[in-house]
Amino acid sequence: MNLDVKKWTFFQVKDVLNIQNGKGITTEEIEENAGNFAVVQSGEENNGVLGKIDLDYCKSKGYTYTEKSCLTVARSGSAGFVSFQKNGCVVGDSAKILLLPDEVAKTEIYLFLHSILTANRFKYDYGRKVTESKYMNDYIALPALVNGRKKVPDFEFMENYIKSLHYKPLTTKNRPENALPLNIEKWGEFLLSDIFKCSTTTLSIKDELLEGNTPFISRTALNNGCDGYVEVEAKFITKGNCISIGAEGIYAFYQKEDFATGNKIYTLRNEKLNQYVALFICAVLNHEVYRYSYGRARILSKLQNEYIKLPINHKGEPDFEFMENYIKSLPYGDRV
Repeated sequence: MNLDVKKWTFFQVKDVLNIQNGKGITTEEIEENAGNFAVVQSGEENNGVLGKIDLDYCKSKGYTYTEKSCLTVARSGSAGFVSFQKNGCVVGDSAKILLLPDEVAKTEIYLFLHSILTANRFKYDYGRKVTESKYMNDYIALPALVNGRKKVPDFEFMENYIKSLHYKPLTTKNRPENALPLNIEKWGEFLLSDIFKCSTTTLSIKDELLEGNTPFISRTALNNGCDGYVEVEAKFITKGNCISIGAEGIYAFYQKEDFATGNKIYTLRNEKLNQYVALFICAVLNHEVYRYSYGRARILSKLQNEYIKLPINHKGEPDFEFMENYIKSLPYGDRV
């Protein structure tokens, strides 16, 4: 199917979606009332999900939530950032829920609108917050059809267009029930600097570099921390097979290939590190990112003094072999 954008019609967002404003939820509440329901705030990391909370607790507090599929938009911080939440979510006061009418509330239509709204995000740069009035009265161009005397959004076209996109589903031979068990109660606690060499990297200024083939790792939480590809001198290249962490980006990513870096990027190295072990450790490290929210940077000195819980072997040492085998045993672990 082709997108003939020139024939699209402008609609106000309020003609397409309904909006619900969030209410304050703290990280302490998430910790104390852990559950399986996604909490969405203003960040871009992890698709906007700050953590998981107990839904009954949210209901008792009168928080803004939906159990239906929805879009969310960040009010401040990463203002205008839009996420799709297939299983619903609760939103804090820095995010809002966007809902389609029930009769057209399909995953494909939400994904189509996600792309359109994301293209409008530039309007909220430079500290301009998303307000209900401004956002809902803004105009977006959409496929349209004539219904009586007026044009209306062509939701059927949007749905069929997304369905028409060509992709090959990823398959796995691993069954969920065959994944190795995690007995977290028997894990050991280690100082990060006792098991990793924690180091800074050599800074490069991306805007001063030409496009090339070397991954440029910055503090972005997206795309495995990669902010593009550059041409850079050998002295500015950091060797791969390590974990990278950005001070404000705070998320840990495995870097298999050599790379260049922006400001305040740190690396963790261990001779037993490989892509499987790294994925396990990154998952554990990223579980702790909430501790560094709201301007508390994950700088090198804090990294070196951070504690991490890991599986242990009979010697009481980190069981890197188990970590590797665990990742390999997960669904799609055979495709890593």
